[in-house]
Amino acid sequence: MTIELSDHFTYKRLLRFVLPAVVMMIFTSVYGVVDGVFVSNFAGGGAFAAVNLIMPVLMLYASVGFMIGTGGSALISKTLGEGDEKRARGIFSMLIYATIALGIILTAVGILTLRPTAVFLHADREGILRECELYGFINMLGLTFFMLQNVFQSFFPLAERPGLGLLVIVCAGLTNAALDAVFIAGLKMGLAGAALATVTGQAVGGFIPIVYFAFNRKCKLRLGKPLLSVRTLLRACFNGCSEMMTNISLSLVNILYNYKLMGFAGKDGVSAYGVLMYVNFIFVAAFIGYSMGVTPVIGYNYGAGNRKEFDGVLKKSLVIISSASLAMFTLAVSLHYPLSHIFVGYDGGLFAMTRRGFLICSPIFLIMGFNIFGSAFFTALNNGLVSAVISFMRTLVFQVVFILTLPLLWQIDGVWASNVFAELAALAVTCSLFFALRKKYGYLSGRSRNL
Repeated sequence: MTIELSDHFTYKRLLRFVLPAVVMMIFTSVYGVVDGVFVSNFAGGGAFAAVNLIMPVLMLYASVGFMIGTGGSALISKTLGEGDEKRARGIFSMLIYATIALGIILTAVGILTLRPTAVFLHADREGILRECELYGFINMLGLTFFMLQNVFQSFFPLAERPGLGLLVIVCAGLTNAALDAVFIAGLKMGLAGAALATVTGQAVGGFIPIVYFAFNRKCKLRLGKPLLSVRTLLRACFNGCSEMMTNISLSLVNILYNYKLMGFAGKDGVSAYGVLMYVNFIFVAAFIGYSMGVTPVIGYNYGAGNRKEFDGVLKKSLVIISSASLAMFTLAVSLHYPLSHIFVGYDGGLFAMTRRGFLICSPIFLIMGFNIFGSAFFTALNNGLVSAVISFMRTLVFQVVFILTLPLLWQIDGVWASNVFAELAALAVTCSLFFALRKKYGYLSGRSRNL
């Protein structure tokens, strides 16, 4: 069934529309999870710690793709809602070409700064500097494809082809998982095999969409002549800067967490935190995927002035996020033992540390979905400033405040609890801004006439 942005969205239709984006994000997060499982069990704890130490650095560069994708998606959806398809296609083409150019530049920067970054994180003290350099270098070679994959995740729903986007990302994820088994477990290639498997999967996820959008003339969005407007490019980047800030902040905060845990428990602390982050990546991916999938719907109806549908999608989204939050919290508490065992069951002390961290961190899943959606909601309204404030406070300011203070009171337990306190503080900011701007945008006003 084809679902168009101009349709009326019931719960069933809304879930069908956003499901591909949710699954796409989950499969993207599975890249790191699959690498972690294979590396931990077949290459050892030192290699596993190296992956966890360098991964936030890689995600720091890849965040540019999220900025272009989410910011550009909101801008293009509003343009489509206004009826200007030609301009929308020009903006789309410009953003794809800009992503490729930025990807090449960032690859060079990342390779040149990789070693000093690993040394700063004390990789040399724990004897894992070489492993960090090897895994990081190979992954940097695939950075452009990874950025393109992140960009296209936002544009497939906008092109009304969410199912195709799902198929592409499933192929990329299965490629990564299969090659992990071959390279790491079969050929005993260790970290090099894990990195090669990841880069190959990203190449699948980034290249196939280029072919589709370049040659499919029936698609609403397609690659062609770019708009060539620096102002429009900057506007898209500014509008999506909250999503980039979210990913940059998460990467910086994860680096800070690893730095603190090195002091409390050495590379074992980094390994335990890595397990928590793998599970967190998957749950966060579900919320981010939903927000990415629903953003074009919100932006289109806001641009078209359809207040009734605009309000309806917002109310349904809040109900869906509430239900998903409760389900994720229940899963986290119920599955903390088997999930910890899958990654680090071979080490009793590390296993116990990981389980305790799981239980302390679990309440975060009751809260974070509302903050993620709140930021995406204002992105859809083309209010990048408010969206950025929510993301900046949630993913950087509050995280840094609590990671620097709570360990002084509770030591390593304070590290595990920092995420929960940061999300609670961010929720207060999100709710305040949501209600403060209610009259400006006219949402949940109880009136059904057009904007």
